[in-house]
Amino acid sequence: MATTAAAAAPARKKKAAPVWLWTGVSKEGQERSGEMEAADAGVVNDRLRQMGINPSKVKKKPLEIKIDLSFGRVPRKNLIIFTRQLATMIDAGLPLVQCLDILCTQQDHAGFRKALGEIKARVESGSTFADALREHPKVFDELYRELVAAGEVGGILDTILNRLVVYIEKAAKLAGKVRGAMVYPAIVLVIGVGVTIVLMVFVTPTFEKMFKDFGGTLPGPTQVVVDISHFLVGNGVKMVVGLVAFAFAFGAALRTEKGTRIWHRVVLYIPIVGQVVRKTAVARFTRTLGTMISSGVPIMDALNVVAKTAGNKVVEDAILHVRAKVGEGKTIAQPLGETKVFPTMVVQMIGVGEATGAMDQMLSKIADFYDEEVDAAVAAMTAAIEPIMMVFLGGVVGGFLIAMYLPIFTIAGAIK
Repeated sequence: MATTAAAAAPARKKKAAPVWLWTGVSKEGQERSGEMEAADAGVVNDRLRQMGINPSKVKKKPLEIKIDLSFGRVPRKNLIIFTRQLATMIDAGLPLVQCLDILCTQQDHAGFRKALGEIKARVESGSTFADALREHPKVFDELYRELVAAGEVGGILDTILNRLVVYIEKAAKLAGKVRGAMVYPAIVLVIGVGVTIVLMVFVTPTFEKMFKDFGGTLPGPTQVVVDISHFLVGNGVKMVVGLVAFAFAFGAALRTEKGTRIWHRVVLYIPIVGQVVRKTAVARFTRTLGTMISSGVPIMDALNVVAKTAGNKVVEDAILHVRAKVGEGKTIAQPLGETKVFPTMVVQMIGVGEATGAMDQMLSKIADFYDEEVDAAVAAMTAAIEPIMMVFLGGVVGGFLIAMYLPIFTIAGAIK
């Protein structure tokens, strides 16, 4: 009975091993440091010696309270470092399991460390590396997984990983340029709206009270500003509720397939902004497709992955159209031109790449060219938005000052 009761009792969760901070010297005489999860300091010392590091100091890591706001996603920087180190280790001839074990113990991001531990366990149990990565889609996207699968099949995993590092770094640089260009206009817009609200809600009522004490009729511009102030003060709560409701409704619409497709199409045709989005999509498409083709991924699989990573539903639909036509035996260039999404020059260059058998090289050249085009488009967008924002902010503040001082000038003229 005791045995039965013991078997029926819920199994206790295995207590997590403590984390140790270590410093040491490598065989080359370089100082190294890091952290490692182990039962005690002795295990840490043994593992470090196996890695060719002579430990000089090992101490338990202090308890930290962290709030994870990453929602299971791993910073791009961590992914780049992991991929580069893994490529170097595999190229040096280390077994994959040992590579994953070392990189897992050195990883400082808790979520990434947990994912790597689970991947290592899957590989140890006989799974392929690509299949193990598929269990963690939030950490390793489909492009990453497909390229790793191609590298395993072709026996060139280290080469594929090095290509992935280059791709991820260039993709991050491209995304950073676009985000950086939107920071300044966003800040100016927020300041402009904030200044307008303060002037209308807090400053205008003070001036209005002063004008009432003097009596008389307010000039037209001043009356307009006062009326706007009354509207904002009287309906401020309703407007905030309306804006919040609109934001929720817009977000809900974007979560639907139809809503996302409509919005993505609208974005492509917004003046200035649409050019940046379109050129960014072309750069991403050519870079991704070129990387996959040069890595030996079949063209149909490559187009499927490229469509999913396009970042825009209109572009995704265009790539899926191309994939369907390629499946019917056509070239890439012909259906790509039919979509009217990609520039004629891109279509022509891809056609030349297909004719000469140097598709991957041609795609890489197009991607490099459009990276520069994105730089120019972002600079043009910033140059166009800056004066618009400044005119808006200056117009609001200047118009308010004129409206508020008109009654004062009128009163001064009457006194004279």
